[in-house]
Amino acid sequence: MHKCQAVAANFLSEWFAADETFALLVRLPDEARTLQRIVRVTDLMKSNYLGWLAFENCRGGNVYFSINPLISGATKRTKDAVAEAKGLYLDLDSDGGAKLAAIRRSENVPQPNAVIQTSTGKYQVLWRVHGFPIPEQEAMLKILAETFGGDRACTDCARVFRLPGFFNRKYTPAPLVTVEIGSDQSIYRPADFRLDMPAIETLKSTTIRPARPGESPTQSESDWKWVMSQLRAGNPPDEVVRMLAASRNDKPNPIYYAQRTVDVASAVIWSRNGIAPESIIRRLEKRSYSRAAEIATTALRFVERFRIHHPKEN
Repeated sequence: MHKCQAVAANFLSEWFAADETFALLVRLPDEARTLQRIVRVTDLMKSNYLGWLAFENCRGGNVYFSINPLISGATKRTKDAVAEAKGLYLDLDSDGGAKLAAIRRSENVPQPNAVIQTSTGKYQVLWRVHGFPIPEQEAMLKILAETFGGDRACTDCARVFRLPGFFNRKYTPAPLVTVEIGSDQSIYRPADFRLDMPAIETLKSTTIRPARPGESPTQSESDWKWVMSQLRAGNPPDEVVRMLAASRNDKPNPIYYAQRTVDVASAVIWSRNGIAPESIIRRLEKRSYSRAAEIATTALRFVERFRIHHPKEN
């Protein structure tokens, strides 16, 4: 077997169990044609799928695989055909090196199980997970993208990523797609991702679409509005954290949830009051928050999106 095909085979054998079904996809140069095969790891050698992929890759096709396994007997790669959420992922298509470094420094997410480099400075970050229902997986994908600056379009459960071992034909000369496997291959659960930010839900409902008649806010949206009102009234942030945490014992980590909500809300208020980003970071650092820069960036992004969607309210 060619070395590049061996890289792909080894990666797929590590990511999927032998009896799991997944999709292999080739997008041809004219972008009008897509070839897809639904296979299992044990099928790779038996039917020479890797040889077929190598042939199409040499002809200019780009090669992808589905992150999540599909149900047994699936014939299409649709959302309804996804068997379970096997991975969380981020597509870092701009300033990838700095964003990947921020992920690796973060205390709020585990170290990635694998990092696929698709071209210079562009990465696809993977975590192997268990216990995420599909809606919760997609919600967490949005939070990860919002927090670390990933592609917000890369948040659907039927997503495909570039397969390591083949060339990225988007560029000339075509770079080889490589993969770095993490030293820790733990399978992570929802509690390992401490990124529960109600600000994201609130911003989405207030800037992307108006509330529908009779629609009730989520609990997280209510929490966010309550925190903003408490801080604007001048109540001490630590007291707001204490009260919010006491009311949200349903959360895996109520203190973390409350602290992050209050910090994001504080940074939003400071930004709207004209405080410079550097000063916002220093204020957050005084609260002994280890991710002050990350919080400030998130808040500033929220403020900017609100300004764009609601220019008359600024």
